[in-house]
Amino acid sequence: MPYSDLSFRALSALHKSRYLFSKHGFHTLGVDRIIKEAEVSKASFYNYFHSKERLIEMCLNFQKDALKEQVISIIYIQKDLSLREKLKALFFLHTYLDGNYYLLFRAIFEIEKIYPAAYDVVVQYRNWFINETYHLLLASNEDAIQKDAYMFLFVMDGVIIQLLDENRGDQRELLLEYILKGILLND
Repeated sequence: MPYSDLSFRALSALHKSRYLFSKHGFHTLGVDRIIKEAEVSKASFYNYFHSKERLIEMCLNFQKDALKEQVISIIYIQKDLSLREKLKALFFLHTYLDGNYYLLFRAIFEIEKIYPAAYDVVVQYRNWFINETYHLLLASNEDAIQKDAYMFLFVMDGVIIQLLDENRGDQRELLLEYILKGILLND
């Protein structure tokens, strides 16, 4: 269902749910709390979303679509950026904890077994991102390998884990330079 087909109240509930899932996780947040926070009736909730799994899937699809637009903009529209600048922009886009990727990242650890259809949204995005990153690297270096695109994603995931640890400082710049040196050997 396209988001434009949703009523204002359904969209409002979807946005509130995305926020709540991002802050509290998928397991601890129940339908009753979503209904209360979104200020919709239980009947309306089930009319809009049918189940918690469908709501999660819609939230993740919304995040995925918004994130894809941002990635496409960086890679294909912002032609004035160098490869290094594009990789940096992608890196910071994905490691911003209040950004669109964080909910997808969180879903990796919380929903695979319980909500497999929603989990597939995350897998699809990650595969798409790896392919886009690989093609970006290939455009600058015909000897680029797909392992570099995987490593780029895995380093971003590791950075998010570090950022979630309140005892660690923000080491994004240091880790970004490390991975870029490995990927961009000629820099």
